[in-house]
Amino acid sequence: MPADCLFCKIASGEIPSTIVYEDEQCVAFRDINPQAPTHILVIPRRHIAGVAEAEAGDKALLGHLLLVVAQVARDEGIVDSGYRTVINWGRDSGMEVPHLHLHVLGGRAMSWPPG
Repeated sequence: MPADCLFCKIASGEIPSTIVYEDEQCVAFRDINPQAPTHILVIPRRHIAGVAEAEAGDKALLGHLLLVVAQVARDEGIVDSGYRTVINWGRDSGMEVPHLHLHVLGGRAMSWPPG
């Protein structure tokens, strides 16, 4: 883990957060700057800088993260009304923390195209 990675510190419990789901592979917590009434980040415990840095051996982990997104959406009660899942990569995407994370946004109508 990079010593300065904010999300690694959250995953390890070093920095407190409002965790809504966790297992041996990942952690899901409320975003501190929510962009929707429900805004949760799902991160792997193991540091992967972003989706472009994932490798073939990460296939099961990446699938697991998507299944956790769906579980979190069910737990938050936003499945019926709909939700958006976003994975950013790189400076132009608005990615602020270089640790793979999936945004789960819901609780309001979304527009298209985003951003």
